[in-house]
Amino acid sequence: MKTTPMKTSTLWTLTLALLPLAAVSTAAAETAKPNIIFILADDLGYGDLGSYGQQKIKTPSLDALAKEGMRFTRHYSGSNVCAPSRAVLMTGMHPGHCVIRDNAEVQPEGQRPMPEGTVTLVGELKKLGYVCGAFGKWGLGDPDSVSSPLRTGFDRFYGYNCQRVAHSFYPRFLWDNDRQVLINERPVPGHSRLDEGADPNDPRSYEKFKGENYSADLIVNEVMHFIEKHVEENAAQPFFLYWPTTVPHLALHVPEDSLKEYQGLWEDPPYPGGRGYTPHFTPRAAYAAMVTRMDREIGRLVQLLKDKGIYDNTLIVFTSDNGATFDTGGADMDFFDSTGRLRGRKGSMYEGGIRVPCIVSWKGKIPPGTVSDQLSGFEDWFPTLLEIAGAEPQNIHPVNGISLVPPLLGEQSPRPVREWLYRESPGYGGQQTIIVGDWKALRVDLAGAKRANQTIDEVPIQLYHLKDDPAEKTNAAGLYPEKVEKLRTMMEQARTRSDLFPMPLLDD
Repeated sequence: MKTTPMKTSTLWTLTLALLPLAAVSTAAAETAKPNIIFILADDLGYGDLGSYGQQKIKTPSLDALAKEGMRFTRHYSGSNVCAPSRAVLMTGMHPGHCVIRDNAEVQPEGQRPMPEGTVTLVGELKKLGYVCGAFGKWGLGDPDSVSSPLRTGFDRFYGYNCQRVAHSFYPRFLWDNDRQVLINERPVPGHSRLDEGADPNDPRSYEKFKGENYSADLIVNEVMHFIEKHVEENAAQPFFLYWPTTVPHLALHVPEDSLKEYQGLWEDPPYPGGRGYTPHFTPRAAYAAMVTRMDREIGRLVQLLKDKGIYDNTLIVFTSDNGATFDTGGADMDFFDSTGRLRGRKGSMYEGGIRVPCIVSWKGKIPPGTVSDQLSGFEDWFPTLLEIAGAEPQNIHPVNGISLVPPLLGEQSPRPVREWLYRESPGYGGQQTIIVGDWKALRVDLAGAKRANQTIDEVPIQLYHLKDDPAEKTNAAGLYPEKVEKLRTMMEQARTRSDLFPMPLLDD
């Protein structure tokens, strides 16, 4: 079964005004509030799951969720890198309106915080009676900021506050609510090289990079404990579980029991360091093992929900914060076809950098085995999850997102669908893109154009027809000048100026 976008005679007006939340669906209003689990992988590519075409890496648990629910084929992360993507998810604002528009570190630990008073998804769910827990990588405010997890609305937090610290799966400490807890007396760095004179072809040279307590395991244990404790103590309340795992972000760290499953399956040259991140003797096996171990833990989560009798009343969303990483730190995305043959990687506004896998399962509500090609993005989860939670639309802060409840539940609704999706990034040279139907306009290297004293009108706009050319091989700008001008105007109108994250040329 394939869900297609519903037609509407009323087109969206592209203005700087924000989009109102749609009406609450009958299905969501007439049932008890469901539990909500949102799992966010870290740098997982569009093609890294079996249900999205992966041939080498085993992901049976996520493939089973796809069979039980819906798989989106045109879902876009909030941005092309970690922090702004998560900010879009939490605020429902696309990158042209969201305050956090790029990674920006705060010393000694953490990223630039969201402003005080920012309306967040977790804060709104908490108002609706949800008990909220976050487990994994935060990246949206240093520990003492106004947008640390506990100050944003979560009742429980365990994991990494800082993205940089999360480059190691064997760090010295993790955060348990608002305090640091020691987990490794001998931490393994996320960035290192082999010792001088060490033989890169000798597995003993890599022993020093094997750690004791694997952070991803500790985090998932806290995920399980949160659910068990909730069922025992707060069964009358629904819960929102946000699980932004650090898998499969570099460095390549994974316990031996998982690594053995893939060792020897294919040629696997050692990575001795020198291209960022920690060395690994069998890097291809390590990447595959990291993904499969994550999949195994998701399977454990699903089984726990079934054992506790709450699976049928739990909505599960799985996606990734951006596209596959570069071939650095031992990663070999071409070998695994991690982008699904889309162009670009993490940091890029080409499809491979922002189109991500997205699986949604809710037994008895979402028709099993369905596929949706509706254009959608991270900003859509704010209104979608609040609608499912039973929120009254007139009481909800306006956002850029559009509710995905109609395609998820198979409703024939007159509500408008998303007709355009905007993304921008001041990082990686400065990029801007908009997708309207099957057409995509794209500007790149705005910083380089500024250095060359060009104006914004002198920066060429690339144009791709994604339905016929998903790999973005053919720039059709010369064939459709009127389409280019229309999308140029839409890009200009879709954004507001940012003093914190200025865009080269656009803000001049």
